[in-house]
Amino acid sequence: MAHRFSELTFTPSVIRVQEHFGTAARVSEVRKRMPEFDVFSSREIEFIQARDSFYMATVSENGWPYIQHRGGETGFIKVLDETSIAFLNYSGNGQYQSQGNFIAENRVALFLMSYSQKRRLKLLGRAEMFTAEKLPAELNFFKTEMHTNPRVESLIRIQLEAFDWNCPQYITPRYTEAELAERTGE
Repeated sequence: MAHRFSELTFTPSVIRVQEHFGTAARVSEVRKRMPEFDVFSSREIEFIQARDSFYMATVSENGWPYIQHRGGETGFIKVLDETSIAFLNYSGNGQYQSQGNFIAENRVALFLMSYSQKRRLKLLGRAEMFTAEKLPAELNFFKTEMHTNPRVESLIRIQLEAFDWNCPQYITPRYTEAELAERTGE
């Protein structure tokens, strides 16, 4: 089995562009060294659960991508097991584009970033949305917050298809207020 992320994303047209720019042979060699299985290790789990935001892309029924920022308290994204994550979905502007897109096409891409560490993780998966009333038993530990926090509208569970760590090149370091205070000693 090859590296799942590159199997899904290195389509024939992508490989043609790699050939055009002379990187196809190098990328092919790198792919041979990539891990064979895409399951979360402690490295991914720690990174994911330390995030306070991420970007999520969905695809609409008319084929257009839609990108949405999701945020919350640090740790609002929970790793459920080695192939799935979940997060509480808070009320927003009422447009529901991401959730509507899940109905027609449940494939999503997540982009998780740590600007201060210059690290980024890309996830591909399949999304499901649950309300508190329809929450599966295995997700009951979310129920209390879903009932007590008026901002929580639903829970999104994502079943992992693949992930890949992206290179740190060109990431401009940015710091949260807490990280900045820690760095400056203030």
